Amino acid sequence: MKQGLFTIIENTQLTATVWQMRLAGDTSAITASGQFVNVLLDGKFLRRPISVCDCEGDELTLVYKVVGSGTEQMSRMERGQTLDVLTGLGNGYDLTDAGDAPLLLGGGVGVPPLYLLAKQLVAAGKKVSVVLGFNTADEVFYEEEFKSLDCDVTVTTVDGTKGIQGFVTNAMENISYTHFYTCGPEPMLKAVWRTSVTDGQLSFEERMGCGFGACMGCSCKTLTGYKRICKEGPVMRKGEILWQN
Repeated sequence: MKQGLFTIIENTQLTATVWQMRLAGDTSAITASGQFVNVLLDGKFLRRPISVCDCEGDELTLVYKVVGSGTEQMSRMERGQTLDVLTGLGNGYDLTDAGDAPLLLGGGVGVPPLYLLAKQLVAAGKKVSVVLGFNTADEVFYEEEFKSLDCDVTVTTVDGTKGIQGFVTNAMENISYTHFYTCGPEPMLKAVWRTSVTDGQLSFEERMGCGFGACMGCSCKTLTGYKRICKEGPVMRKGEILWQN
């Protein structure tokens, strides 16, 4: 973990509620896709955890959804302003088990951390398939960015206004893959876990206090004991997940 000041390069709106922020700063603590950062905002006691979307050189890209006063405050920030950011938090995705044809499945704001993962897998010579799930066409983002990496991209929408009607699992059943990686809301993760025919890795969303394992507020029970989503997670293996219901 490393604390540093990052300068905003760009803060642009992608959809009605989703924004992309590019920042410049010391990214040396970010060692894997799937990690997250913790952003300190003026007047807020708790930092805001946000997944790393991309990291290249000294440039960090965050894609976030405005869901409360903190992220709304971020959306109003402008080029040149600075943010106090903790980097290198959480464990990331393990690429060693990807096989030749990994499948990436993202739901809503679970899409961003899969972008850096896709870049890394493509660079390793893998044939990457990506399924992006949203409620409606107006919510779709990053489809073209994944396509620009030469990924095979499928979009699903619950209302059928774009791509396949239904959920990411509806597209998943028609794709041949060697390993899966996913991030999204828990109902989606559970559905992917049940539908999957290979081993895989799932990134969990959880309310966090400190973000680095001190407060124990995001602990969950797994088949291998209790784990902290912010420290031993957010990425967990398919075989260790113990669903609570």
